[in-house]
Amino acid sequence: MLRSPLMNVMTAAAIKAGKSLRRDFAELPSVVISRKGPGDFVSEADKKAERILFQELEKARPGYNFLMEEGGMVEGPDKSHRFIIDPLDGTTNFLHGIPHFAISIGLERDGELVAGLVYNPATEEMFVAEKGQGAFIQGATSRDNYRLRVSPRTDFADSVVACGIPHAGRGDHGQFVRELAGIMPRCSGVRRMGSAALDLCFVAAGRYEGYWERNLSPWDMAGGIVIVREAGGFATAFDGSDKIFETRNVLAGNETAHRVLREQLAKA
Repeated sequence: MLRSPLMNVMTAAAIKAGKSLRRDFAELPSVVISRKGPGDFVSEADKKAERILFQELEKARPGYNFLMEEGGMVEGPDKSHRFIIDPLDGTTNFLHGIPHFAISIGLERDGELVAGLVYNPATEEMFVAEKGQGAFIQGATSRDNYRLRVSPRTDFADSVVACGIPHAGRGDHGQFVRELAGIMPRCSGVRRMGSAALDLCFVAAGRYEGYWERNLSPWDMAGGIVIVREAGGFATAFDGSDKIFETRNVLAGNETAHRVLREQLAKA
């Protein structure tokens, strides 16, 4: 596991916010929910977790900038550093009692992503990475702690890939159907789990060979992108560039899956 001062700060903040999410997850009927748009919800659980993350990280790294899903931009005097935070990625899963959701924290230094953390409080799996230091998973027991590597599979026909499916009022449904029609017959299976941050980490852990999704925000992806890359994988925009935040789409995988998915997405 990474034990740098930075990762200790990020880990402590995530664990504290995770305790709050676990309490709210156990008491879902009493959680106050509001609608941001079609199929897009926010709860008091999101807001509370975000406040905890901001307070803990700002206290440990005063002056850093923040980009947060609920709170937006908070500018500090240190223009080189920016935390990118999603306090609850997979809100729909959370609100339906599905234990597949996560806190995601990414850190930029001079515009480059250099550290990432993704934590599922329900399973207690935590994925972490720093640029040049590798990616690791920390689980509930010591046996669950190990370095992450992307899948070694080189035959796409044996691959399991993940995706995001556009819901009501968002995205081009016809385009997604065309993409799926090109990919589905060529692989072993397609999964849609409902958390972009965890999908990226599952690629890093070799659980999926690849993953693609459109219409994401920086906080959905920032932590997971670093983790995939430090696990030896590729994380790019659909065109293979680094313009992930600008295009709002992400394509991740091992070498084979990334190449095949990119080809199929271009055809669609």
